[in-house]
Formats: sequence, structure tokens, C-alpha cells
Amino acid sequence: MRDNVSMIVRRIRPDEGPLLRHTRLEALADAPTAFAMTHAEESDYPPEHWTRAAAERSTGTDDATFFAEDDGDVVGLVGCYRSDDGPFHLVSMWVAPRGRGRGAATALTREVVELARQAGAPGVSLWVEASNEPAIRLYESVGFTFDGTARPLPSHPEQTERRMTLDL
Repeated sequence: MRDNVSMIVRRIRPDEGPLLRHTRLEALADAPTAFAMTHAEESDYPPEHWTRAAAERSTGTDDATFFAEDDGDVVGLVGCYRSDDGPFHLVSMWVAPRGRGRGAATALTREVVELARQAGAPGVSLWVEASNEPAIRLYESVGFTFDGTARPLPSHPEQTERRMTLDL
């Protein structure tokens, strides 16, 4: 661990499509069973997809991406979007091995919760792979609880994911 380095969480900037692509593909390669999509699927997205995603998620309160940054190095990301019926959904949480154990995931989660709170959402929900104990402990530490809903993980249907919710 390095001294005198601070972890920050910030919203993606409109011009960071290439960084979003790089970080998302790094996440999918590192933790393929943690996401609904696969590395192969997202690798095929054209540059315009990433450019548009960064621009759309950089402002507003209905769709956002946040990065965790360690001394200028993006070591994590999380996305969120607001559903038509009001709640927010936390998606695509990931922290690189080089950034784990330093509070990045908690800070990213809290950033989504705060955005949802500011937007007046009634709550936040997420899906977590059922055997991902570190992620489950993280979400429970922020106040999420299981709501009893489970389904096959879209990218790996032999695995199960469970929904967690947080009322605001």
C-alpha cells in the first residue's frame, strides 16, 4: 500500500468513452461471473457506444457512472440508472485488485445512494451473485437487505443472483 495517496470517487466526464471502455472490459475480464454481460459481448461495441455512454452518464440524475480513482489511476467503477417507477438500480460495481481493501467499493456504493437520495428516489436496488460474500458484506454494511428475489445470472445461467434493496 502506498502512503499519501487518496482514493477519490468522481462522476465520469463526457469525453471519457475510451476510459469507460478500458475499465469496463478490465472488469469483465477480472470478474466474468459478476456481470450480466460478457467480455466478448462488450468488446464488440463500437467506439460510438462508449462515447455516447460517457456523455449520457456524465450529467443528470437518471443515469450515471462513477469512477474510483487512486492517484489518477481508475481502479473501480459503478453505474446506476433510474427505473420508470422511481427506484434507482446500482449496476456494474467493480474494483480492480490493485484498489481493493481501501474503501473504494463502499465509496462508490454511497455515491449511488446519495445521487438517488438527491433525486428523490424511494430506494436503490441491485443484483449480486449469490456466492459473492465480499460484495454481499459490502452492501449489507451500507444498509442493503435481501428482498427474497433470485434469478439466474444472465451471463452465466448456471449461477444465481439475488436482489438486495435499500429504502431511502
